Amino acid sequence: MQENHLDFYKRLGHAIALQFGSGCEVVIHDLKAKDPDHSIVWIENGHVTGRKLGDGPSHVVLEALHAGAGAKLEDRLSYLTKTASGKILKSSTVFIRDSEGEISGIFAINFDITMLRAVQGTIQWLCGVEPTAPKEPEPIVRNIADLLDDLLEQSVELVGTPVALMSKDDKVRAIRYLNDAGAFLITKSGPKVCKYFGISKYTLYSYLDEAKAESAHEAEE
Repeated sequence: MQENHLDFYKRLGHAIALQFGSGCEVVIHDLKAKDPDHSIVWIENGHVTGRKLGDGPSHVVLEALHAGAGAKLEDRLSYLTKTASGKILKSSTVFIRDSEGEISGIFAINFDITMLRAVQGTIQWLCGVEPTAPKEPEPIVRNIADLLDDLLEQSVELVGTPVALMSKDDKVRAIRYLNDAGAFLITKSGPKVCKYFGISKYTLYSYLDEAKAESAHEAEE
């Protein structure tokens, strides 16, 4: 990320954190960092999610990394997220672009509305989210291991069949979801995925090839 961009967003983030108080976390992810497993380069009020400087990416960050250069990703504003401890947050994600128009970072705001939702009937206007936003809060994980665990669980929910009863096609579908979500950008994710689905490294590569072929075929249609 360009230094002048980082400096500006740090000052902006500090202002937002002071404006809304200790329940408002502001975090900057550097998508151009050499080590994507440690994408957080600045954070204020990290106690909201339990994260700190040097921690790893979120779901949105992985999606952006997987999309790659030139991706036309849109900012995500006023949607719900949830921490591992059960806090409900009102979040916004803004993509930072460099002079070439490529995404170089992410500026995210996570405002703790847990207590506000307890009295939501009287302050509905403050807690409301965009009509098009997902109704279920998205999880915010504290580290890479938790993120991969969460993605694995989501892949099983998508297929709708316990791992022990999955057919080959089920596992290909689950691994396709993991690939599309950027799970394989996580360091040493392969062995964990193999163990989780009870397959060999060779089989994983084979399933990945099938999943990518299916994606390419659908894109051509």
